Amino acid sequence: MLTAPNPLAGYIALARQVAKAGVKEIAGNVVIDDRLFQPYNFRGEFDLRPIFVNDDVVDLTINPTTAGSPASVVSRPISAALGVTNRLLTSGPGSDKTLELDPEFPPCIGVPGCTAAITGDLPVDFDPPLTNKLPLVQTFRIVRPSNYARTVLIEALQAAGVKVDAPAVAFNPVSLLPSSNSYPADTKVAELIGLPYSADAKLVLKVSYNIGADTSLLLFGLTQGVNNMGDALVVERKNLILNYGIAGDEFQFIDGSGGGLTTATNRAVTKILLDMAAKPVFPSYFAALPILGVDGSLAFVTDFKADPTLAGATGQVNAKTGTFVQGSSSGLVLKAEAFGGYIRAKSGKQLVYELVVNDVAITGLGDVIQVFQDEGKISAILWRDY
Repeated sequence: MLTAPNPLAGYIALARQVAKAGVKEIAGNVVIDDRLFQPYNFRGEFDLRPIFVNDDVVDLTINPTTAGSPASVVSRPISAALGVTNRLLTSGPGSDKTLELDPEFPPCIGVPGCTAAITGDLPVDFDPPLTNKLPLVQTFRIVRPSNYARTVLIEALQAAGVKVDAPAVAFNPVSLLPSSNSYPADTKVAELIGLPYSADAKLVLKVSYNIGADTSLLLFGLTQGVNNMGDALVVERKNLILNYGIAGDEFQFIDGSGGGLTTATNRAVTKILLDMAAKPVFPSYFAALPILGVDGSLAFVTDFKADPTLAGATGQVNAKTGTFVQGSSSGLVLKAEAFGGYIRAKSGKQLVYELVVNDVAITGLGDVIQVFQDEGKISAILWRDY
């Protein structure tokens, strides 16, 4: 599900400030300084860097039309950095969905004429999973965010009336940058101030925005004097042990987002949930968690609604979810599906809980959704019975 704001709004705001400052032409080059922290390879897919455009994805809003005709595909943002070719056809009712993104991780960003295609067939009666309503949203990953950001900034500058002599589509020329942190304050012509971190945390927690979680840990590392994921994990571990009293043998993190073989005991998770409840930031933290049957990743938990005694649980459970599926020699395995958070029980009690399913053989997404729904129902039972 897509949000309403223009994903390029920040770049447009910066470009307009540059033009308002009196800059008429950039006779040299445009360079994105992406050296705030060291790149982190995100799950073997791409290098996470401290520059983003639309959370490093190109969104595709997809709807079937009539059988035999091209499907409707609308992409955003629009930029010469990556063109989208639509070769997706609408197929007859009950046919197989064969939609493919080719490639899903376009490696050519920064090269003039870079394109990616959406191909295959989409049934005219297709019902998207989870939302159960059209449109279907898919994404191309922006695997070279510095190159992409440079292009959209140049395009925004040109739209604001600033002439840019450098080509809009090219590799980001980081070799032209001065030493880090060497920019004189009196040369700044534009500034964009982001939302408070509570807003970032809300996005991360509501929808399991994994690269946002990894970036959060890297930014925390910067506050502790380190600039890479490995060292950030070290200072995070010290923080959790010394300031939260979590035993070191009760958790093992490999990144900031719970990826791969990340582990934590139920006791460690529930202890930190209890500790957070006593922190001054708790109201913001609590509001950032998905709400059962209302929003975020828990918006689509519906199985409990069939039981009138459980219907009142809607809106009474705030919990973060986590899903990890792994391939094995015998097929797919749901390594973990977890809920952890807070329940305002029907009795008036305030509960902290974690619910985890581990190591279940599955055949596909439908099985994962069923486990997810079962955990939502158990959460509602806890609301009713405790």
